[in-house]
Amino acid sequence: MQADLTLPPPAAETLAKLQKSYQVELEPWNIREHRLHLLQVSDLAPLLGDKDPFEDVESFPFWVKIWEAALVLADFMAAQTPDPEGRVLELGAGLGLPGLAAAAAGHRVTLSDYEEHILDFQRVSAAASGVDPQVEHLLLDWLNPVELPQFTTIIGAEILFREEFFTPLLEIIDRFLAPGGTVYLAHDIRRQSVSPFLTRAEKEKGFTIAISQRRMQSDDSEHTVILSRLQKKPR
Repeated sequence: MQADLTLPPPAAETLAKLQKSYQVELEPWNIREHRLHLLQVSDLAPLLGDKDPFEDVESFPFWVKIWEAALVLADFMAAQTPDPEGRVLELGAGLGLPGLAAAAAGHRVTLSDYEEHILDFQRVSAAASGVDPQVEHLLLDWLNPVELPQFTTIIGAEILFREEFFTPLLEIIDRFLAPGGTVYLAHDIRRQSVSPFLTRAEKEKGFTIAISQRRMQSDDSEHTVILSRLQKKPR
């Protein structure tokens, strides 16, 4: 943790709790003109081992890593003009980089995931980045979702990795997206489940789909990320 970065007491207490289970550090990330500080696990090897995130999707801890798709989505959200009446929901947020970047740009954001310790990582990062007034944290089980207000924007990065979750995810998006709202999803081009999901979103829920590709360099290799936009067809 940086010596010059002081956390407010609630976040400091949460950090102390996490440090009992994880070796962590606050890492700076520059997203456009915004500087964020994300709490991350400093040694991923014990958690990741030799798991392949494109093959071993059942046991891979997707939440623990900053994916190239999350960087693309964070950059995209940081460039969007905030709607004073709008709300952004990040699904399967993990460490929450896209949602935190959106909050830094002035959006009101709800970061969601399915385990409390993941939300704790987000809470520390939001406080360290100075965006906690803009951010809420939500424990959300896609198979048994709580009642929520509707959101003008729903986002997610690398969340389409298990087909058994397609139906509940489609239901959540359909239920909690406000009329006229938009969904943005970012995934590595190698994620073969993206196309089947988008086909179902179009046929079953009436979404119109637009797709663009973004290329980026990471760890001396080039990655291609698919950024998908889903909008409801007018009835």
